[in-house]
Amino acid sequence: MRDLKTHLSVWLARAQSGEVVEVTSHRKPIARITAVMPEERAPDNPLQRAIHAGLISWNGQKPNLPPPVPLRGKGTPLSNIVMEDRG
Repeated sequence: MRDLKTHLSVWLARAQSGEVVEVTSHRKPIARITAVMPEERAPDNPLQRAIHAGLISWNGQKPNLPPPVPLRGKGTPLSNIVMEDRG
């Protein structure tokens, strides 16, 4: 919360750009700062709507996922077929 007080304009600018800023006190979330969007600018993407509603949060980074599991079956993976079809 101290950082929020010191750099309020920076955090508000980040929220205005679409980031959901989560405010913590003693490492526990106590509030969220989000941009106010007019209805005509409301996000169409379901994930963006959930973030905007405060149902989920996103740190702005790509997810850190485990490596894919190797396939055991024979044949061409569907993802390769789709990529070939798209050119």
